[in-house]
Amino acid sequence: MTTSPARTEPRLEPATIEDLPQMVELLVALFSEEEDFAPDRQKQEHGLRLILEQPSRGRIFVLRTDHMIIGMINLLFTISTAEGGFAVLLEDLIIHPQHRRQGYGGKLLDHAVSYVKKKDFKRITLLTDKISAESQAFFQEHGFKFSSMIPMRLVFGE
Repeated sequence: MTTSPARTEPRLEPATIEDLPQMVELLVALFSEEEDFAPDRQKQEHGLRLILEQPSRGRIFVLRTDHMIIGMINLLFTISTAEGGFAVLLEDLIIHPQHRRQGYGGKLLDHAVSYVKKKDFKRITLLTDKISAESQAFFQEHGFKFSSMIPMRLVFGE
């Protein structure tokens, strides 16, 4: 009688430098879906490396199986003068396309929210695609609310 190996639940862990190639691939997939950004492996790797090499800038958490990273969340640290303390910018949340709609995005987001609360940050801010009702609904289901603020940006080097 043969038995199939037990399916293990993915592990949620802090990202490491060794995770860079797989995280870059996740970001390429994310930016391929977004209207405002174009994938650029070199830029994505450089940005991730800046965070991983200086933990005071932020944290990246990954959800991994024994064979691959199936999702990641990227938190950047800043200061809110409005809140009078440290705040977080949720920069990226991405689940590998083959692993979506299985609760993994919620698991990553819940972990990030717990981390932020434990570290006594005052707020999490995020930007989500204006055209993605599904993405907006996901964040609303996790307690995020629309802001009266309108994002604007000035990009250098384009």
